[in-house]
Amino acid sequence: MARTRAEDFEEKQHQLLLTASHVFARQGMDKASMSQIAAQAGVSKSLLYHYYPSRDALIFAIIHTHLDELDRRLDAAMDPALGPREQLEAFVLAVLESYRGADDRHTVQLNAGAALTEDQRSRIRTIERRIVRRFSAVIRDMHPELDRPERPLLMPVTMSLFGMMNWVYMWFREDGPISRADYASVATTLILEGIKGVR
Repeated sequence: MARTRAEDFEEKQHQLLLTASHVFARQGMDKASMSQIAAQAGVSKSLLYHYYPSRDALIFAIIHTHLDELDRRLDAAMDPALGPREQLEAFVLAVLESYRGADDRHTVQLNAGAALTEDQRSRIRTIERRIVRRFSAVIRDMHPELDRPERPLLMPVTMSLFGMMNWVYMWFREDGPISRADYASVATTLILEGIKGVR
């Protein structure tokens, strides 16, 4: 008879992901072990394997869950009533809010590529590309000239914006002089004003 799921299965699963993210981020992808994660989470190793059958499955779950949450936030931030600039800023803010409290998961995402199988990397890339397309579509609406075959700048510009967002966790402080909403405006302005100089 198959083992039934406990009512709090998803909550425990989420907590294990957070703990594992912390251990991976602090110990490094190569050094962190399932034993260390189980000990840090206060569970048995066998229980950890009940939720995640392998170390690779755990790493994949951390990244996939993190990106899926981000993608859903962006979907919620989509508003047809907004102009393109306001929509882009809303997307930037959605990313920055998604990163709130997610520094460990973000670190795992940036450093765990080698730990994933090709199938797992492919599934992660599918979500990443969907996320990137949301931004590039809005930027293209404002500046279609960036998508000209003779000088294709749409993707470099879009990824430059992601570069600004993805490294926020290295310097941003919740009690600092700038809020996430303020920085969303700054990043959006830097990209849109910068486009004028490169197009």
